[in-house]
Amino acid sequence: VMGPCGSGKSTYCHGLQQMFDLVKRKAVFVNLDPANDNLLYKCDIDIEDLVSLEVVMQELKLGPNGGLMYCLEYLQENAQWLMDKLAPYVAQQYYVVIDCPGQVELFTLQKAFRSIIHNTIEGGLQVRLTAVHLVDSHLCADPHKYLSAMILSLNVQMQIELPHINVLSKIDLLTKYGTPAFPLQFYTEATNLSYLADHIIHQDSFGPFNQKYAKLTAGLCELIEDFSLLSFAVLDVQNADSMQALQRLVDKANGCSYSDVQSGGFGDSLPYGDAPLFESQIADIQERLYDDDDYSELKLPQGRS
Repeated sequence: VMGPCGSGKSTYCHGLQQMFDLVKRKAVFVNLDPANDNLLYKCDIDIEDLVSLEVVMQELKLGPNGGLMYCLEYLQENAQWLMDKLAPYVAQQYYVVIDCPGQVELFTLQKAFRSIIHNTIEGGLQVRLTAVHLVDSHLCADPHKYLSAMILSLNVQMQIELPHINVLSKIDLLTKYGTPAFPLQFYTEATNLSYLADHIIHQDSFGPFNQKYAKLTAGLCELIEDFSLLSFAVLDVQNADSMQALQRLVDKANGCSYSDVQSGGFGDSLPYGDAPLFESQIADIQERLYDDDDYSELKLPQGRS
């Protein structure tokens, strides 16, 4: 479970733990964020037992980001500790949930975390992993922030090299900071981004700035579309249907839904048949949260014919 600070990773893990308890799916929860000292869920394996961020910062005179990078590098050097902790759960076919740090440079710039994922957990323990990358849904209300979120999500997806699911979290707060300019489906599909570029360029609030960097904005949107890898699921942790729908995607990505292990090692299968598909969820969310009713057709931004 990955994403920037405050995107809802620990809350999502807490929701997963509650859901797995209800369906009797055996799961082990791992905290790899040394800065997370207020865990909402019952943690089975905690990096704090190996290395303390507070001690690292005090003894090595490092700031928070430098301390986190040191902690991850220390874990990489002591990867056997993590393997020894996880091995008994993997042997009993537990479902593994890993809560990752929120500093994006650990995924986009540093190689330690990628080594831990691929060499230690996937390679050493033969575990099939899926990256669930969360970003705040209210970023959709600001086209600049949404563009940044897409670039970050694509960057992480390319660097981590795992089956990847991008998620707009806290979807119930979508309109808290204003109504998005486009239908929700536009943001989940992340296509036709020329409309987004035009909307940014013609925004009155940042007129001169947007005009100056118009080519850069259009180029970034074109780059994202050229990769054709990006799309977003939606998540409301307090909604059982939303949690089940996302877990259905995760189980397909890591192969759990196709494995005989699910009925044995992972307990009762989740009631996928009762959970609505994302398409119907998106329509329902848009109807509840958007103020305007005229979102059946894509709104063309000002200045585009």
